[in-house]
Amino acid sequence: MSADETRREFLQAGVAATAAVAAGGAAADDAPGKGLPTRPLGRTGLNVSVLCLGGWHIGDVKDKAEAVKIMHTALDEGLTFFDNCWDYHDGGSEEIMGQALSADGGKWRKMCTLMTKVCARDKAGVRSQVEDSLRRLKTDVIDLVQMHEINWDNDPEWVVEHGGLAELLKLQKEGKTRFVGFTGHKSPHIHLLMMPVHQWDTVQMPVNVCDHHYRSFVKQVIPAAERQGTAVIGMKSLGGGKGKIVQEKVATAEECIRFALSQPVSTVVVGIDSMDVLKKNLAIARAFKPYQGAELDALLAKVKPHAGDGRHERFKSTTDFDGPYHQKQHAFAAAEK
Repeated sequence: MSADETRREFLQAGVAATAAVAAGGAAADDAPGKGLPTRPLGRTGLNVSVLCLGGWHIGDVKDKAEAVKIMHTALDEGLTFFDNCWDYHDGGSEEIMGQALSADGGKWRKMCTLMTKVCARDKAGVRSQVEDSLRRLKTDVIDLVQMHEINWDNDPEWVVEHGGLAELLKLQKEGKTRFVGFTGHKSPHIHLLMMPVHQWDTVQMPVNVCDHHYRSFVKQVIPAAERQGTAVIGMKSLGGGKGKIVQEKVATAEECIRFALSQPVSTVVVGIDSMDVLKKNLAIARAFKPYQGAELDALLAKVKPHAGDGRHERFKSTTDFDGPYHQKQHAFAAAEK
């Protein structure tokens, strides 16, 4: 079988799996112009919206009242899965999200599947950071807590040796989080080292049109996650940051998000920093049809000349895009983005 045939067979299998998953989901609201399709979050028993509101971008909105309005509109429109992290904007992202979700007697929190992440690898750090997140997010329980930026080869060892994973599982038993997972954007082989460490509920990874041609998480990690029953959360669908793949006109935002949703993922985290971006993303998700056949081949062929050397996914090959907390954790000097 040729490389092209192997590639097509893998992606078509992904499309078939995604179509089956999507068929099991339902719109959050049947009213015209409302709701998003949902997909199962692995074996958790939760169904989540196919788009997830990214915590870093919502914390970057300068007008905090507008940030709250964006989150409330997202929930009303059926985008009900929210992402965050303990270190985003020095806790500011969690604080503004907590303000939004606790408003109106907490009715918004009841509509939301809430995810955040811990950066520490040690027992005391994990405990402290989860307690910080609960306070900032103004909630008694976080639906999903993930270990953030498993980006170094020794991270899978550290989470065990330093006691962080054991403490996270203790917090789960205490009812402070319902499910646990991990994230990372550096290398598929590090994810594959992390997968056997625990029966993870979720794993978050880059899923984009360039990933297919360069150190591919989609081709290497998603099959392992599926074998383990671990839900896949896609991120960096536009290339990370402000969307390098789109900025460089390698592919449009619609092509990028549609490609990511065509993979066997439960949801794709998207950066939403304005009401206009929210509306555009909702429209893309509502009109979603999986890439397949000649259309899929044409998209992959179009991006291939720009993808194979990793120029639009430098988060895989440098420490420049790792969070300052993690750079310090691994004794790297923080670099300019």
